[in-house]
Amino acid sequence: MKLKDMPPVVPEQSSINITPLIDIVFILLIFFMVTTTFTKDFWLGLERPSAKSALTQNQSALRVNIDRDGQISLDGEPIHSWTFQNKMQSKLSARSNKDVLIVSDKRLASGILIHIVDQCHLAGAQEVGVSTESES
Repeated sequence: MKLKDMPPVVPEQSSINITPLIDIVFILLIFFMVTTTFTKDFWLGLERPSAKSALTQNQSALRVNIDRDGQISLDGEPIHSWTFQNKMQSKLSARSNKDVLIVSDKRLASGILIHIVDQCHLAGAQEVGVSTESES
């Protein structure tokens, strides 16, 4: 083979392939979208009681939701009333902030609300607040 019959040598150009980077970014985006929680309680449809002396509660407080039928959920997880104190105690022990915010319907029987407030104090809560209309 003669030198003039050989194809010309072209130097290779280096390039950065960003396809794996884009894939990772989309996976992270999907992961954060799935694991994000929102603090608004739209799914309950509660009518909150009103109070003229209402104060704004800390947003990092542990949330207890009680609907008008007395169904209880702790941080969005439905629980039974007889296991409430144990679950509350285990959740509070894992947190540095020991504040609790109770979001209840205004038509809820006062005895149930007082029982839950009492259980929160017995479980080790420092501050227990009840959400009102002006906070929503």
